[in-house]
Amino acid sequence: MYKKILLPTDGSTYADEEVERVEKLIADDGEVIVLSVAGRLTSSAFQPRRKIKKVNEKLKKDAQRYVDHMASKFDDDVNVKKMVLTGFPAETIKKVTEEEGVDLIIISSSGKSGIHKFVIGSVAEKVLKDSEVDVLLVHNDE
Repeated sequence: MYKKILLPTDGSTYADEEVERVEKLIADDGEVIVLSVAGRLTSSAFQPRRKIKKVNEKLKKDAQRYVDHMASKFDDDVNVKKMVLTGFPAETIKKVTEEEGVDLIIISSSGKSGIHKFVIGSVAEKVLKDSEVDVLLVHNDE
């Protein structure tokens, strides 16, 4: 059993499967951290600062909605901590893992392959490669 599990979410439709896995693996006195990482646009000569600010606010609100939705899936007896941070997802997941003393990351893979995966990469793949703790990769076909 794991004492502290990190469950990153990007609002995908696989919340039920991930929650089920957490509930099977978490210790009775354990904690799950539900994390969403909001991207952040920076000012440019082509976009007014006010528009950038609105987009960033929307990204953060969406991330909070994802976290609230995922956290609501857990039974009341599960200790859930909600986090919304701004940054690059894989790097932020690694930072939270270290700072919070996480001993398992459960992350979903979209099942993408071919040129899409090669060009864009995958947060799950980066987390899997860089993690110093156990990672459970939940494979999902899209």
